[in-house]
Amino acid sequence: MPGRTRRIVARATGRVQGVGYRAFAADEAVRLLVTGSARNLDDGATVEVIAEGDEPTLRTFVERLREGPALARVDGVRFRWEDATGEYPGFEAII
Repeated sequence: MPGRTRRIVARATGRVQGVGYRAFAADEAVRLLVTGSARNLDDGATVEVIAEGDEPTLRTFVERLREGPALARVDGVRFRWEDATGEYPGFEAII
């Protein structure tokens, strides 16, 4: 049974830009019924992922973010918990 909705703000570092990481995050989010967004940060080596869902699902999502797509090299994913806002109707990979 799903718990209350939570939010994570995650930052994936490594070779995560230009390798399909945002699309991978979006595909996994849709599969897991998570809402939010993924965007490249200006440093060229970090993708920020904001996601909302129940806590067990978000923990699974973070594990998938740590794996990443085949062309990526994920050095790490750090995240923090926040209260959900419900602002996302789906998941968007921001260009």
